Amino acid sequence: MILQFNTTSLTTVGIIIGAMVLFAGFQQFAMAALASGWKWVYILFGVLFVIAGIVALAYPKNTFVAVADMLGFLFLLIGVFWIVESFFIKDVNPLWWFNLIAGILMVGIAFWTAGQFLAIKAYTLIVFAGIWAMFHGITDIVMAFQVKKLDKLV
Repeated sequence: MILQFNTTSLTTVGIIIGAMVLFAGFQQFAMAALASGWKWVYILFGVLFVIAGIVALAYPKNTFVAVADMLGFLFLLIGVFWIVESFFIKDVNPLWWFNLIAGILMVGIAFWTAGQFLAIKAYTLIVFAGIWAMFHGITDIVMAFQVKKLDKLV
């Protein structure tokens, strides 16, 4: 699917965001079933994510505009998470530095995006969604080969 700046792409990105948030809610419920303590936190976030996902799916264009409007803040959160995560995975992942560089770049993009008008933020969101999907697919393929290699070690 090729995303462009038209109504169909806005709706598509809004639906993708809604589906991701809805899936995150179900994931929180699964974590609550597995957690030994603080189950109520997982359940609370599960309920909030499911509600947000349903609203996002009901109003995908509004979801797109809302996410585009707060894009700089979201990029900052993602960038900081990636930077912190890179140090936690340093001992088990030889490509930890890739995560670190991506996090630093994401923080830079966050500050740039925060100062832009909504139209530029919307374009950035569409481009970012496409690039993210591409890199996520590449990462999944690489991880599949790593899992296969682990099977040979066991």
